[in-house]
Amino acid sequence: MKPHYLTPLFSPRSVAVIGASDTPGSVGQAVFTSLVAGNFQGKLYPVNLNRKVVGGFPAYASVRQIDAAIDLAVVATPIRALPAVMRECGRHGVKTMLLAKDFSDSVPLERELLAESLALARRHGIRVLGPVVLGMMRPVAGLLASSYSGKVRPGNLALVAQSSALCAAMLDWADSKDIGFSSVVPLGEALDVDFGEVLDFLVADPFTQGILLHVHHIHDARRFMSALRAAGRVKPVVVIKSGRFEEGDDGLGVLARRVDSGEVFDAALARAGVLKVSTIAQLFTAAKVLAANYRVQGPRLAIVVNGVGPGVLAADSAIRLGVELATLAEPTIALLNDALPRNWSRGNPVDIIGDASPMRYRTAVKACLDDPGVDGVLVIFTPQAGTDHLSTAQLMVGLQREASKPIFLSWLGEAKVSESRELFSKARCAHFRAPEYAIEVFQSLAAYHHNQQLLLQTPGPLEGKREEPDLAGARALIRTALAEGRSILAEREAKAVLAAFNIPVNPSALAHSDDEAASLAEAMGYPVVLKIDSPDILYKSDVGGVELNIGNEIALREAYHVIVTRARLARPEARIDGVTVQPMRKRRYGRELVVGVVHDETFGPVMTFGAGGVAVDLLHDQTIALPPLNGFLADAMIDRTRIGKTLAGFKHLPAVDRDALREVMLRVSEMVCELPEIREIDINPLLVDADGAVVLDARLALAAAPANGKRYGHMAIMPYPSDKVKSLTLRDGTPVSVRPVRPEDAQMQQAFVAGLSEESRYNRYMSSIKQLSQQMLVRFTQLDYDREMGLSMVRERADGGEEQLAIARYVTDPDNESCEFALVVADAWQGRGIGPVLMTMLFDAARDQGLKLMHGEVLAGNKAMLKLMHALGFEVKPHPEDRSLAVVSKRLSGDAPGGSTGE
Repeated sequence: MKPHYLTPLFSPRSVAVIGASDTPGSVGQAVFTSLVAGNFQGKLYPVNLNRKVVGGFPAYASVRQIDAAIDLAVVATPIRALPAVMRECGRHGVKTMLLAKDFSDSVPLERELLAESLALARRHGIRVLGPVVLGMMRPVAGLLASSYSGKVRPGNLALVAQSSALCAAMLDWADSKDIGFSSVVPLGEALDVDFGEVLDFLVADPFTQGILLHVHHIHDARRFMSALRAAGRVKPVVVIKSGRFEEGDDGLGVLARRVDSGEVFDAALARAGVLKVSTIAQLFTAAKVLAANYRVQGPRLAIVVNGVGPGVLAADSAIRLGVELATLAEPTIALLNDALPRNWSRGNPVDIIGDASPMRYRTAVKACLDDPGVDGVLVIFTPQAGTDHLSTAQLMVGLQREASKPIFLSWLGEAKVSESRELFSKARCAHFRAPEYAIEVFQSLAAYHHNQQLLLQTPGPLEGKREEPDLAGARALIRTALAEGRSILAEREAKAVLAAFNIPVNPSALAHSDDEAASLAEAMGYPVVLKIDSPDILYKSDVGGVELNIGNEIALREAYHVIVTRARLARPEARIDGVTVQPMRKRRYGRELVVGVVHDETFGPVMTFGAGGVAVDLLHDQTIALPPLNGFLADAMIDRTRIGKTLAGFKHLPAVDRDALREVMLRVSEMVCELPEIREIDINPLLVDADGAVVLDARLALAAAPANGKRYGHMAIMPYPSDKVKSLTLRDGTPVSVRPVRPEDAQMQQAFVAGLSEESRYNRYMSSIKQLSQQMLVRFTQLDYDREMGLSMVRERADGGEEQLAIARYVTDPDNESCEFALVVADAWQGRGIGPVLMTMLFDAARDQGLKLMHGEVLAGNKAMLKLMHALGFEVKPHPEDRSLAVVSKRLSGDAPGGSTGE
């Protein structure tokens, strides 16, 4: 794949500093001095109208006088000169620009100059970073285009921040801790280059092993999430957020007002597989621990200590931080009973008594590590009579090298244990002066593991083999309401939309008079519920518009008139269409829940789940997640609520039908994926018991669909593209399916590669690999369908599993206009026309994404592939630098590619 288009910004071979100066205190002097002092290995060109020499370098009056290509222009001039500077840079062919001054407090005229300059940059194809007062740094390349006066060490962490002030504080803190950076990128206002593009560059940057982000606001949620998920798959990413609870759109209903922007941002980070922290110290600590490859596989912590007091305090800290104290298994308890003094604690924390010897420590810690119910062990040592801190430390270092689970070490004290701490530092063990810091890190690792599990989920809007929804019917209802100028559906309409997606609802029938209501109730059977029907009244109970448990016709007629009268008195301007009649659902052991959707201005639709009925405002028991959901994500939402703990059976209450609840949540997720006009959904209550789930009441708010024209363009996370799934029959009669690759295909892909001949593996991977590495498996199966596609042809085996016959994939180039493709067919299935079928479908997918060019490299000796490329209309040329390769490319425009598929 060709280099990222931001390479000239982060790895320039030539830099022009426009406004470079020798004037003390000026931005131009500070930036140029930093570049010279940083020992930048490329060419430096100072540009100054009034000086012939700046800092000992020949100066130029204009960029146009420089007789060389310029990768990066650093601009430190007043804003009034910026449009002229931009024109000169555009004519000279400058590729990228850094605005190293802050224009955020400019007067309106200067803002107009900035807008004019950015328009010129777009016209000339110049990418612009900033404006940002701190500049930008690439310490690993000696590129310090910054006015920062402190020391910045080279290292393997990248820091990307929106605030220059916060970035400077982070750099100062990092210097005191000997932390270095591959890149330091303050984004400032991010008027052009934004988070997503910078993250895309850092994902493939070999100098970056971990990424630290400071985020205040997001411009492009889809690009941000795509880039963040791509980074989270291969590198640890830690995020700190400012402005968590800024005012936003409260929405139409109370459900929207119970969800704040900070919670939505947290949910987005969880789906991206990254870790959120609250302080700068936590940011760097988490990054160092993750970069050192410390990982946990769950949230359960065991504590081993030689003293009850420190153990109890540590346990209190764990509970306060939401860390689960592991319950030791019976075999572990039995082993410790044999090995420890009789007065040991017989539980977690494991108090092994004050005089614990090094071997007693090792025995207890090893037993906890071997317990399947333990995910990590915190070892606390207090120097007491009979203890040996250094020998104990040496045994812990050796045990950590043997163990697959992490050990967190906290040797309390100062002078007496300093030698042990030095040993831990040299051995790169996770050690902490206080146990609560260790517990914080464990909690962060557990959250990171949970988020990485969420990252693996790529659910589709139509997951599995469930009954198809009535999309046409739902869309017709919504179109009618919007055409009438209505943003709220009546309850019966909302239930009709839910029913179209096969969500069980309590039926509602509209009555325009008490006679009609009596007739409907007779048909349904008493008792019934009456509710006012008005498109202008969102919450019927607010106007007394609900009467429950009506048992006979006399009571029904009276209730009908009472409801209408109350509503007209409370809301005289409201249009009242009548009263709906519904069966009265009585379920003795039912739980009232709420399932909903709210709209976030940045991330789009957000799903909510929690306790419903009157408890919705009393308990504030809810969790949120970004759709689309699958079973794993729905279960995770349920399990994070207090009401969720009662669903499996609670005291006298029998367990509910969890499958039915999960199905409702998945169907609601499906609705918001397929119906971009949905702004809010409030299903409350959703009644669930052992016999299933039913919607008793529902509200649905609408807005015009986004005008971007893309399917799922309203979603921050691209759903699984189920529309690309096709069933085919090969010419020999073999039934096959072609579908986009899923994360659970990893082992199938590994078996596919292992089954290829050595020649086929070399033709595809240009190496003699026997199997894919874990990193390659992740890269090939965890796809972001918004920027890449993998189409797998599979057939069903006799045992019900799947066998992969072939795979074709493309990855979008950074320019978002072209893509690089690959194709490989199993040896036993070659010559059956599979290649043209897959490539034709790959062309269609690329066109759907708006791509214009597909290209790739083929070994010149791979005659079969070159023949196929010719047949499909690819242009084939010799590689300009490597005679063993051919370059193939095809414009994705006009009719479908030529060539007979033979299928």
